[in-house]
Amino acid sequence: MALRPYALLPRQYDDRKVLVTTVDAWGRTLWLLCPDAESVPNPYGRPWPRPRGYPYDALLVISNAGDVRERVLRDVTLLPQKLDALPNGRLVLQGYGAVGERNAQIYGRDGRRRRTFAMGRAIEFMVSDRRNNLWSAYSDEGVYVDPISAAGLVRWDSGGNQLWGYAPAQGVEYIDTVYAFNVLDAVAWAVYYPTFPLIEVHANGHVRLRKNPVRSPLGMAVRGDQILMLGGGPRDRRDWLHRCHITADEVVVVEEAELTMPNGAPLKQYARPVGRGECLYLRGTSPRQWYVLNFSV
Repeated sequence: MALRPYALLPRQYDDRKVLVTTVDAWGRTLWLLCPDAESVPNPYGRPWPRPRGYPYDALLVISNAGDVRERVLRDVTLLPQKLDALPNGRLVLQGYGAVGERNAQIYGRDGRRRRTFAMGRAIEFMVSDRRNNLWSAYSDEGVYVDPISAAGLVRWDSGGNQLWGYAPAQGVEYIDTVYAFNVLDAVAWAVYYPTFPLIEVHANGHVRLRKNPVRSPLGMAVRGDQILMLGGGPRDRRDWLHRCHITADEVVVVEEAELTMPNGAPLKQYARPVGRGECLYLRGTSPRQWYVLNFSV
């Protein structure tokens, strides 16, 4: 089974460094670029870009099925680690360098900052949907030290107001670290350490928990009663794909296969995937190229 190419940052931006990138709830690819950035050595991999000074103006490049548009974000005061689009042309950034604990910022359609708020520490995933929900999922480095992160999974409205936090039923393990995450219009799916259950959370507060045999998955796509989980499992391979069936109370693996690059080459290192309903978006070590996996493959 092979990935398909999805989006590539146009060549006219080759001289700009990509600070952060994602695929949003409308299927658009977003890249946030900095015109004046430096490369900082990374002992764990490729150098990472950092603005030379704050505040700075960042260029948002939006690709929608090949139609490329630009927007400037004014006076950005943090080094973004996550970004996503919100309804009504707004954008949310989360990162480091903000004053105090207000590590998330919302920008309006005009590129001006509208609000800053605290989103917690050690955010593994920040994903919005088309119905004014913003979801954040956390790792153990935040869960055990930060009151916001302590829930492990939090839902916000699109204005940055916290609405809900995960509280497991009696006898169910709390979230230590969210490994895989998927969001589609008021529904979030998560698999978390230590026992790796699959939880289905609706914006109306309904939560369903299912036993899951796939340990340590890194990404997932969901369609109806089917789910694709990437990575983990008995083989503990990042390129191993598990096609599963969802029952009322458990996940059942029905087929497994190796996932490859579009040309058949092995799938090696990749960044944290973005799960959007039946699509799972992946990129390699370069932030400029995105690929997609979905149920039509």
